[in-house]
Amino acid sequence: MSEVALLQLLGMSVVGLGICILLFIKSKFLRVLGFVIIVLGSFSLTALSVPQMASLPPAIESFDIASLKSPDDLASLGQKIFFSKGQCALCHSIGPSHSARCPDLAGIGAKLAPEFIYESLTNPQAYVYLDYRHDQLPEEYPAQMPYINKNPIALSKPEIYSVIAFLQKMSGEPITIKVEDVLNQEPDTKELKVAGHARANDAGNIILAQSSDMVVE
Repeated sequence: MSEVALLQLLGMSVVGLGICILLFIKSKFLRVLGFVIIVLGSFSLTALSVPQMASLPPAIESFDIASLKSPDDLASLGQKIFFSKGQCALCHSIGPSHSARCPDLAGIGAKLAPEFIYESLTNPQAYVYLDYRHDQLPEEYPAQMPYINKNPIALSKPEIYSVIAFLQKMSGEPITIKVEDVLNQEPDTKELKVAGHARANDAGNIILAQSSDMVVE
């Protein structure tokens, strides 16, 4: 007999005991006690009738980078990472949202160069981004961007470039991230210094708090 079945049998026994008390005992106190026993037993049986699911830790996600064949494959992988391992959607929205804890990413792939997006993900404090709206002060967001190449998220370089490819495709831009370049990324390879950061169509949306010499790592 399973544990749930045993508990259900115990619950029915408790309800039966309460019914017997109400039927055969005249004492007012015991009859009240019997009624309470029936109510509690009924609640227990109702709870036990709900399907039980084992609580398990989240599965460790892994993505087969080597299977990528085209930039669209790269963007598809980036979309999966964006909504799962990367945890991007916990704070960012794609489109206007009053509940977003960080800036809206709609069209971000058209506004910013891939090098700038990469640096924003791996060195998020290099620039301070304030979301300017019309006729009001810039909006300050409650969440602070984490270093997604470090724990607890710890995306690899190919995974980060996949997310950038997704942001470009989502913005209606041609995907400039090449699959062969992603596959050739090595964990300790130093990237080139970023020279042209913002390909901004809306440059007024970015306040630069740039250090004099930044290297994307």
